Amino acid sequence: MVELRKRKIRTQSPAPEKRKKTASTAVNRSRQTAKTNDDTSHGNLSSKGLPQVGDTISLDGFGGELEKNDGGKVTLRSLLDESKSGVVLFTYPRASTPGCTKQACLFRDNHDHLTSTGFSIYGLSTDSPKANTTFQTKQSLPYPLLCDVHATLIAAIGMKKLPKGTTRGVFAIDKNGKVLLSKAGGPDATVEAVQKLVDGVLNGNDL
Repeated sequence: MVELRKRKIRTQSPAPEKRKKTASTAVNRSRQTAKTNDDTSHGNLSSKGLPQVGDTISLDGFGGELEKNDGGKVTLRSLLDESKSGVVLFTYPRASTPGCTKQACLFRDNHDHLTSTGFSIYGLSTDSPKANTTFQTKQSLPYPLLCDVHATLIAAIGMKKLPKGTTRGVFAIDKNGKVLLSKAGGPDATVEAVQKLVDGVLNGNDL
């Protein structure tokens, strides 16, 4: 009787396509790492490229150019240069709507206290100069409104709502570019956050 011998099955080497995919994955990871490095190279920013409390922003070109509601082009740097201690920006989705009116009026009613340590207050939205001027006049707002129609500064400070829109919030920065406050929230919460910041300064806390 003839005994049949089983043939050993040879283990095949990985297909070339699989090796190519692995190599491609490594390249993609390198590109992602490079992208992260690029995002964090503009000042001392977070890994997402957005400023966080405690970060120091490189102000040259940050946020682009925008317009005051009463005319004149400005940048975040020029606003800081004009201020005594720093700038507070409160962002709102649309002028003359109920929530935005409440927020703007709270900053109006507390304006003296909020500016007592040298901060300059500005409202910031994507509204046109005409819409913001109407808003300012009707509500007797004692501070300028910034018209960021292309949302360049709004996006730079992390207050842009995707795919389109503005997140209600507040952002404060000192004259050296250090971020003191960055918070999204309702009308009351945004004003209270700035009040807390100002009270801390009045009590001798370092910025």
